[in-house]
Order: sequence, then C-alpha cells, then structure tokens
Amino acid sequence: MTDAAISLAPPARSRAAVALVLIALAMGGFAIGVTEFAAMSILPDFAAGLGVDAPTAGHVISAYAAGVVVGAPILAVLGARLPRWLLLIGFMGLFAVGNGLSAIAPNYEWMLVFRFLSGVPHGAYFGVAALVAASVVPLHLRTRAVSTVLMGLTVATVIGVPFANMVSHAFGWRWTFAIVSILAVVTMVLVALFAPRDPAQPDASPMRELSALKRGQVWLTLGVGAVGFGGMFAVYAYLASTLAAVTGVGPEILPWVFAVFGVGMFLGNILGAWAADRVGFPAAGGLLLWSAAALALYPFAAGNLWAMMVVVFLIGGGGGLGSILQTRLMDVAGDAQTLAAALNHSAFNTANAIGPLLGGMAIAAGYGWTSTGWVGVGLSLGGFAIFVVAWLVGRKRAASERLA
Repeated sequence: MTDAAISLAPPARSRAAVALVLIALAMGGFAIGVTEFAAMSILPDFAAGLGVDAPTAGHVISAYAAGVVVGAPILAVLGARLPRWLLLIGFMGLFAVGNGLSAIAPNYEWMLVFRFLSGVPHGAYFGVAALVAASVVPLHLRTRAVSTVLMGLTVATVIGVPFANMVSHAFGWRWTFAIVSILAVVTMVLVALFAPRDPAQPDASPMRELSALKRGQVWLTLGVGAVGFGGMFAVYAYLASTLAAVTGVGPEILPWVFAVFGVGMFLGNILGAWAADRVGFPAAGGLLLWSAAALALYPFAAGNLWAMMVVVFLIGGGGGLGSILQTRLMDVAGDAQTLAAALNHSAFNTANAIGPLLGGMAIAAGYGWTSTGWVGVGLSLGGFAIFVVAWLVGRKRAASERLA
C-alpha cells in the first residue's frame, strides 16, 4: 500500500491523540525555527564575537542552509526502510548535537562546520514530520495538518526569535544555540511519547524514493521554492543591520520588529493552508506576487520604524508558501513521498543560501543595506516565472490525460 492510499483511510485516533502528535511534531519545527531565524537576527552579535563583518557572517547562515540541502535527500533515502517515528528521534538527536557544538564554536571556521552539521537533519525532519502529520488526519485536512507542523516554525519567529535575540544581547549569542539544543532534546522525548509507532512501509526502498527525481513536476515545484523563497531571506538576513544603520533604532527595538515579522509569517502560514485547500497550487503564484510587492516597498520604508513594521509584516506573510509547496509535492511525487517531502526543505534552504548570498553581494558592492529589497523582488519574480511554467505544464498534462 502506498503512502497516498494510507492517507485516504480515516485515522483511528481521537482528536486529543491527534493533537498530541501534532504538538510533538510542531515542537521540532519550533526548535528548527529558532535556530534558523535567530541565527539571522543575532548575526551582528556572533559576527562581532567571531571577529568577522556582517556580510562574511552571512556565510554562516548559508552553511546551515547548505547542510539542509545536502542532508535532506541523503537522510531521506538512507532512512527509507526505518519507521518514521524512529527517524524523527534520530534527526532531532543530530540536530541537538550540531547546535550544542555551535554554542561552543571556538572560531569562524568551526562555526561554519557546526552550522552545516546542524542543518543536515533539518529538511529530513520536516519532510518526515509532514508525512506523519498527514497520516493521522483525513485527506481533506492534510494541508492544515502539515501547516500545523510548519506553524511550530512560524511561532518560533513570533516568540522564539525575539526571546533568543534578547538572550543574545543579555547573556551572549552562544546561549541561543544552547537553548535550541535543549529544545531538540525535548522534541525527542515528545516524539517518543506521542508519535504513532507505525512500522516502515514494507515496499519502501532507497530506489523507490529516488524515483521522485524522475518527475518534472517535482523539480519545477522545488524550483519555485528554491528561487521564490530567496527574496524573503535576502531581506531577513540583514534586517537587524538595516534597522541599526538605516532606520536608526537601538537593540532594544529589534525583538519587536522580528516579532512583527513572525506574526506576518504565522498568519501567512494559515492563509497559505486555507488557500491550498480551496484553489490548490495557484495559491503559490498569488503569494509570490504578494512577496514581490512587499519587498519592493522595503527600500522606501527603511527610513521610518513604523513603515518598516508594516512592510516587515507583509514580507513575513509570504512565508505561507511553504505549506502550499509541501502539499503540492505530495500530489506529484507518486510513491517517493519521503524524499519529495524532505526536498521541499532543501529547496527552502537553497533559498536561505541564495538570498543572503546575493543580498550580501549587493551590500558589499556598495549598493547599501536596502538593496536587499530589490534583490528580493528579483528572486520572488523568478520564483513566480517557474511557478507559471509548472502550472502550465501541469494543466497541459492534465488535459492530455482527460483526452486519452
């Protein structure tokens, strides 16, 4: 029986049991969200601590993203024959180790290595967690269940990142990564207690998972995320520096601005799940255009704190793209569900690498901190162009199948 067939069967679990499963999975999303987004928000702190400038420190963020890109497919394929609950515990264990080592990194070079290691289980965790979430609810609630897992990440941007920012300023940036390591251990315990102990699929194999790579729609969907999400990260990675250098606010204001971004992302995640349940994949195109418009406003808003609050909120709303693409991959991946689900986060973190890299290049070239907004516009529109291709190809194929 395929994963798709399993998802059609009504779950034999009470609402309370389902809620506990989703909470356990979302806790992992919360831990990942804190380390991913807090690393960007405290970039000036660890840049100073490691003795490098902000654009160079941005490579630490790219190293984490590279770990996600590399780790997601490898762990998804190698773990194909293992039960998903056991995979989730193992992924969080590796995540805890990587963040613990990041907290004690002696220099910039080791920080790059430890952030890469921390990123390796990120995509595989989210991919497997999304499949587990989808397996415990009816098919028509699938996107909302997946968005609940991702909601852990968005809650992290509202609560966890501002808190981490305050901890970094009060006690030092190393404590941020230590706290994430503790959150990962808590997730391991919750998953062990509440995740369904379903056995591995009897016909699962690395080769079956690799079959996802033969599907053009899988690659196009991944392309939408890899390019389109980069716009948000181009701005977010240098938001703290822009607020200090252009907007002229002190460190006590930064947590509030990042919280506003988090609220936008939280609401965008809900909006994305709602839209995907009603219009499907086209909702991704709408959110990409939303992101492009919001990012175009960023350079003009940077000089005023209140205008920045509004624009940062709008940029955060574009984060709802994640749940739409996750569900889309479930629809186009066939039997290769685990690899496709994990690759969504490889794409997400390809964007996390591309955005800060291009944004840092624009800043280093002398175009100013606000130039990241224009970099973001270009990336969002690039993602929209790939979406248009994917949508048109999908419609053409569907029409051919109806005529056959």
